[in-house]
Amino acid sequence: MALSLGRDLSLSAVVAGFVAVLVGFSSSAVFVFEAARVLGANAAQSASWLWALGVGMALTSIVLSLRYRMPIITAWSTPAAALLITSSSGVHLAEAVGAFVVSGLLVCVAGFSGGFERIMRRVPMSLASAMLAGILLRFGMDVFVSMQQQFGLVFGMFMAYVLMRRLAPRYAVPMALLVGLLWAGLQGQLHLAAIHWQLTMPVWVMPQFSPAVLVGVALPMFVVTMASQNMAGVVAMQASGYRPPISPVIGWTGVATTVLAPFGAFSINLAAITAAICMGPEAHEDPRRRYVSAISAGLFYLLLGLFSATVTAVFWALPHALVLALAGLALFGTIGNGLAAALERSDEREAALVTFLVTASNMSLFGVGSAFWGLVAGGLVFVVGRVTWR
Repeated sequence: MALSLGRDLSLSAVVAGFVAVLVGFSSSAVFVFEAARVLGANAAQSASWLWALGVGMALTSIVLSLRYRMPIITAWSTPAAALLITSSSGVHLAEAVGAFVVSGLLVCVAGFSGGFERIMRRVPMSLASAMLAGILLRFGMDVFVSMQQQFGLVFGMFMAYVLMRRLAPRYAVPMALLVGLLWAGLQGQLHLAAIHWQLTMPVWVMPQFSPAVLVGVALPMFVVTMASQNMAGVVAMQASGYRPPISPVIGWTGVATTVLAPFGAFSINLAAITAAICMGPEAHEDPRRRYVSAISAGLFYLLLGLFSATVTAVFWALPHALVLALAGLALFGTIGNGLAAALERSDEREAALVTFLVTASNMSLFGVGSAFWGLVAGGLVFVVGRVTWR
C-alpha cells in the first residue's frame, strides 16, 4: 500500500488537497467559532471543537480514501453549525453535545443499515432545501447589515467576491477574506500581537440529553446533514465518476461524529464543494491517482486540528464585521441553490415556502427551534396538498 501511494503521489494532488482545505476553512470556519460562542464555549473549548473536527476529518478522509482508492473528502457541516447558531438560544453546551452524539448515532444507523436512501425519500428535497435556505437566510442578510457598520471593509470584500465569482469562482471567498484582512490591517483593526503557536489540548464535555434539545437540535441537524451535505457529497462523487459503497462511507462519518462529539465534533460528513477540487483534473489527469489529493487534504486537516488553538486565536482577533461578511458571502451560493431547489416544482412550492418562512422566522414553540417546526409546517402543507378531496 505504501509503495502504491508513493507511486501515485504528485505535486498537483498535494496542492489540490491544500487548496481544498484552505477554501473550506476560510469559507466556513467562522460558523464553528460562532456556534461555539453562542453555546457558551470558552476559548479552550472553542479550540477543542476545531481539534475534534480536524482530527475527525483527517482520519475519515485518509482512511476511507486509502480503503477505496478514491478521493473521499469529509468536512464539517456548515448548515449544521448555522442551525446551532440560530436554534440554540438557552441551550447549554453539555445539552448541545448530547445532541451531537444523538445526531451522529442517527447517521450511523442511516448509513450502516442501508436506509440512507429510504430515509431521504421520505423527506421531499424541496422541503429539505427550503429548511436549509431558511436557516442560512440571516447570514446572507448580515453581509449588508454589517456594511452599515463598516462600509469600506465589507463593501471591499463584497466587490472582491463579485469580481472573483466572474474570474475564478473557486477563490471568491478566499479573495474576499484576503481583502478584508488587508483593509482591517491598514485600519489597525487586527490584534495579532498576543497570538503564539501552540498545540491544542482537547477538552471533554460530558453530554447531557434533553428531550427538547434532541427534538429541536439533534433531529434537524441530522436532516440537514443528510439532505444538504451527505446527499450533495454522494452526487459530487458520482458526477466525477466515483461510486464508492455509500452506506459504509456514511456510517463511518457517523462513527467519527459520535466518538469525537464530547470534544466538539458536531457533524462530520461528506464534502461536496471542497471534494470537487480533489476529484477534478486539477488534482491529476489520471482519475485513479486523485485519491492522493484526499489524503493530502486529510494531512492538512490534521495540522489544522493540532494547532487549532492558534487558529482560533487568529479568528478571535478579527473584526466582527469581517466575520459576518465572510460568513454571508460564503453562503450566497448555498442559499441560492437551496431556494432554487425548494421552489423548482410548482406542486411543492407552497409547502416549501411555508417551510422556508417558518424556519427563517426563528420562532420557538415548547422549547423547540424553528428548523424543526419549519419542516413540520411544510410537511403538513405537503400532505394536505396531496389529499384527494371527494
